[in-house]
Amino acid sequence: MAEPEKNDLEEEEEEKVEKKGLPLKIIVPVVLVLILGGGGFFFLRGGSKGSSSEQNIELAAVPEVEQMEEGGIGPIYSLDTFIVNLIDPYGKKYLKVRIDLEMDQEKLKQEVDKRMPQFKDTILTLLSSKTFEDINSFEGKIQLRSEIMQMLNQFLKTGAITNIYFIEFIVQ
Repeated sequence: MAEPEKNDLEEEEEEKVEKKGLPLKIIVPVVLVLILGGGGFFFLRGGSKGSSSEQNIELAAVPEVEQMEEGGIGPIYSLDTFIVNLIDPYGKKYLKVRIDLEMDQEKLKQEVDKRMPQFKDTILTLLSSKTFEDINSFEGKIQLRSEIMQMLNQFLKTGAITNIYFIEFIVQ
């Protein structure tokens, strides 16, 4: 009868080992899913920049005024990144765009600085009114560039924006 007692003890030991292994089999995948999900969420929301709303703009006017070069390029005024929701039935399409403005004269920089709230509002409103189909094609991007330039020039009195450059254009 000594043998059956050993078998019972061995079975109890094996059950304890199996019970300890079972929670690890559940806990490890759950932790991995949480980590990967959190990382994905962090990535989709724009990293550590901390978006406060779905129509987030991170637009800090960083002026870069250049002298007229031999190639005929006027002074450049750089705007930081716009991130907006596109019109989408599922609400999951985003546009990230960074724009540079080419001006006809350097003194226009002061007026652009003063009008920056109007520029931001206009660009944000225009971009968020577009669908993926509106901006996906080459022609769509040309049309968007033209619309932005026309709308911004309506605010200016001392000069004009002569070109719009898309420095970054990402749809996700």
